[in-house]
Amino acid sequence: MEFNKILKNAILVIVACLALSACATKKAGTGQMQGDVYTGTDSVEYLASGVPDRVFFATNESVLTTASRETLRKQAAWLRKNSKVTIVLEGHADERGTREYNLALGERRANAAKDYLMTYGISSDRISVLSYGKERPVDSASNPLSWSKNRRSVTVKAN
Repeated sequence: MEFNKILKNAILVIVACLALSACATKKAGTGQMQGDVYTGTDSVEYLASGVPDRVFFATNESVLTTASRETLRKQAAWLRKNSKVTIVLEGHADERGTREYNLALGERRANAAKDYLMTYGISSDRISVLSYGKERPVDSASNPLSWSKNRRSVTVKAN
């Protein structure tokens, strides 16, 4: 009788450990929140090898984070080496707020990225700004992680 109780408890402990380890396992490519800014790479594509195409912003902000400035420095270096390339900076917002507010916020975000690239010698003639506001979410779920993925500026090569 005592052996069955020990065996049953051991099985419960093993099952609990497996369940907890499954919960703790991080999927490759998933992102994380740092404050209210998304820091993952699963929604990041690349402008060029090793040069991310987007930067992320805090809620209702257009101020560049340290990580955003580092990404934009890489973009500026690549753009200096590829002087014939012109780009469009697309500004985006999460789903919260009015359409008008988010269009203006997306424009401020794209302009913040433009201004920063210009401080690294990229001519304003090579940079266009376009705001999509909340119209083109990367993640359509309605939660803080999804919202943080959508608060971004994306650099795309102009046609």
